[in-house]
Amino acid sequence: MLTDHEQAFIDALAEDLGRPVAEAFGADIGVSRLHIKYVLKNFEGWVKPTKVFPGLLSMPGSAEIIHEPLGVALVIAPWNYPVQLLVEPLAAALAAGNCVVAKPSELAPATTATLARLIPQYLDDDAVAVVEGGVPETTALLESRFDHIFFTGSTNVGKVVMAAAAKHLTPVTLELGGKSPTIVAADADLEVAARRIAWGKFINAGQTCIAPDYVLADATIRDRLVDLIVERIGEFYGGDPKASKDLGRIVSERHHGRLMDLIGSSGGTIATGGEGDVANRYVAPTVIVDPDLDSKLMSEEIFGPVLPVLSVDSVEEAIAFVNERDKPLALYVFTADGAVADRVLGRTSSGGACVNNVVVHILPDNMPFGGVGPSGMGAYHGKAGFDVFSHHKSVVRRPTRPDLKLMYPPYTGLKEKILRFVFR
Repeated sequence: MLTDHEQAFIDALAEDLGRPVAEAFGADIGVSRLHIKYVLKNFEGWVKPTKVFPGLLSMPGSAEIIHEPLGVALVIAPWNYPVQLLVEPLAAALAAGNCVVAKPSELAPATTATLARLIPQYLDDDAVAVVEGGVPETTALLESRFDHIFFTGSTNVGKVVMAAAAKHLTPVTLELGGKSPTIVAADADLEVAARRIAWGKFINAGQTCIAPDYVLADATIRDRLVDLIVERIGEFYGGDPKASKDLGRIVSERHHGRLMDLIGSSGGTIATGGEGDVANRYVAPTVIVDPDLDSKLMSEEIFGPVLPVLSVDSVEEAIAFVNERDKPLALYVFTADGAVADRVLGRTSSGGACVNNVVVHILPDNMPFGGVGPSGMGAYHGKAGFDVFSHHKSVVRRPTRPDLKLMYPPYTGLKEKILRFVFR
């Protein structure tokens, strides 16, 4: 489907999000195809029962873990990467043997319509159903009983999903968001850091759950880093980013207004950007230096092309800053010292992390991707995705002979001594 109708998806992503072709293909279509190929190559091995040692207490005998499907899964996808974030969990659920109800986002209507039209042409409609619609349809789905719910979206909506699932004791995987920090130490390669931070922040117009949400830069290099990021914005998108074909658009007028409000109420100094055009759903790539810490810009997930940069006096101060806040979905640290990177990784908690890069930890299929705490629960990608949609059933097989009477009443003193010896 993704190969045969690549252009249809590219066109839909352009209509919904103003995506340039390279972003539409790379971040939604191409990466999804690679993921599906990885699952196809490996899932038959994952499905096979896993032989394990049963332990001395179960001898003679054998033990295995059988991987069975949970049943019917509900996959609720977001609008920001509407292809990738629907088809990748869908592939994992199918590989584990489940039926799936897929709910794409109504905020990406062109992509949703394309998915709803094409999925029935490629997948068995007895196993996969696509439900279009908005909040009423999603609410109705959540009132139904499923065997697993996989939700990608905001933390607030994640709470609603989890509360609805709790009524049926349905397990959930929540891929949420939060404010992913980027720590830039004094010894970092600033040229590379600026380029990679700008790329990761402004791809898809900042509407990426693992985009750098804010930067904590050592005070001695903060101004230089800001200058370099501003230069990279000009390099990427030209002197007039609004005219650039490589900068996406904000998904809706409501989100546009939210972002402009964040900029206007930040209390910081705008180093570049700050402009918006609601008719074209355009927000300029914006860098804001030293915003108020109690502003909405620093308390809400930004999810747009606005980058706050703050000064810290040390890596220790940056670590303390991160730890005073909710655990983020991602954390990034730029430093030339591996010991500094290890200290940051060891003393903070996040769903995932990169050293001297951003965003790319989502790419390896053999690494789980997910959040922690308010940024999510559960993980997927590769075998982790297969596992999240599977029940791992432990089975012990024993012959009927010999049948030692040690475990049966009456419990004599000798039996108790033998048990105490075995369990010592």
